[in-house]
Amino acid sequence: MQYVILAVLVILVIAFFVMVWKASPYWRWYALTTASLTMILAVVFIFPTAIVLKSRSAWHKIKEDLETRYDGAVAQQKVLNFGDPTDPTAGPGAVDLNQQLAQLGTEAGRHWRGLRVSNIQDRAITLVQPPRPEDDPAAGGDDNAPAPAEGAQQTLVPGELVVHAFADQPRPGFEFPVPNFYLGEFRVTASDANTVTIEPTTPLQPQQEQVIGNRQAVGWSLYEMLPLDGHQIFIAAGSEPDDENLFGRPDEELIRSLLGDSVSEEILQSYLRDGSRATPEDPIETVWNKIEFLKPYTLDVDSPTQSGVLQGGFFDGSGRALDSRLQHGGEKGVQFKQGDQLVVKQEAAEKLFDEDVAKLIDKYYVRPLNDYRFGIRNIRLRLKELAMRKAELEFENNVLQEATRSSQNLLVEYQDEALKLEQDLAQTRIETEAITEYIQTLESRVKETRETLVRLYRSNQEIENEIQRVYASLN
Repeated sequence: MQYVILAVLVILVIAFFVMVWKASPYWRWYALTTASLTMILAVVFIFPTAIVLKSRSAWHKIKEDLETRYDGAVAQQKVLNFGDPTDPTAGPGAVDLNQQLAQLGTEAGRHWRGLRVSNIQDRAITLVQPPRPEDDPAAGGDDNAPAPAEGAQQTLVPGELVVHAFADQPRPGFEFPVPNFYLGEFRVTASDANTVTIEPTTPLQPQQEQVIGNRQAVGWSLYEMLPLDGHQIFIAAGSEPDDENLFGRPDEELIRSLLGDSVSEEILQSYLRDGSRATPEDPIETVWNKIEFLKPYTLDVDSPTQSGVLQGGFFDGSGRALDSRLQHGGEKGVQFKQGDQLVVKQEAAEKLFDEDVAKLIDKYYVRPLNDYRFGIRNIRLRLKELAMRKAELEFENNVLQEATRSSQNLLVEYQDEALKLEQDLAQTRIETEAITEYIQTLESRVKETRETLVRLYRSNQEIENEIQRVYASLN
């Protein structure tokens, strides 16, 4: 094709010069010169123009390829960020994962794993970070900790920070050791790039002192915050909520491996039943109702006032959010449309039922979450109270034992006295019987004597009367 174009071009040039030659008698010289130069320049510039067109065509093709690749990359980035709603097996996107990771980071705070005990002196415990590969997920340190400023001294753990210590233990199925024993609450007193020294903020329990003193805790983990309890933690991977399980299917193997024999069967069943259908035997505080709204409804979830967590807590007395980070925002509150479904506690559901706002769909058993921070402090106070009560009971027991010993001694004395009294009683009975017999004898003798005296008296009376008659007759 290019040869044909070249031939046509040659023919056009020849035809042009022939026409110029034919017109030369009638044109002036400057017209002939201008036309000839124009034709020559046109022929000369055809070649760079062709090169430019060829280059443009190549770059246009590259542009189209890049646009196609860009559209594909944008679509792929959208799928990676937000997931593929048409593919249920694709999993959540990076945005959801980042939100979940940020939530976990907010709940867990900073943490340092894989620490080892290097020295224990009085109350001070020195932990050291052993050398580790950079890609070891089980190694200590806080990956999210900000880098120290240039010239600043690097520390493993910030000074004066209150941390919670756990003893680590390797478990099957986990890439790194997991905490299995709570060692107590500590304060960082000194720290450098590889070591940290901590002291307990409160007296340790005997079990904690034994584990620390005997160095039974091979690995230590320090947490800025105590872990928060939740429902999704114990749900099997890939399990989705359904009508039978409110949160998804609980991972029984994980629950039994983590809790094992350390809890009672009742507590273990509360984890295994979490999110399942409720039974009539379940306590009312564990029963949540799945309801469906029968008409539009607006719920005010924000408190009229705002305050920080340290000033007023997260919620007010009616359960509305005080902390601005938890407030819903807006003036209309949370709005529900007809047909919307919601899971609420039974008390809240009964209020909506009484207002004919919603109807019951189903009831579920929801395990009450544990506030470990409050629970550990409460247990510590309870143990302190029990220790004081134990001391009181021991004192009372000592008093009772002393009283018992005194009572036993008195009992022995009383038994001796009782034996003597029994002997005296027997002798007294014998003497009483003898006295009684003697009295009866005396009474019999007195009776006989009285009768004799009566007879003698009567006889004397008769003799006296006889004497008087005789005396009277003599006179």
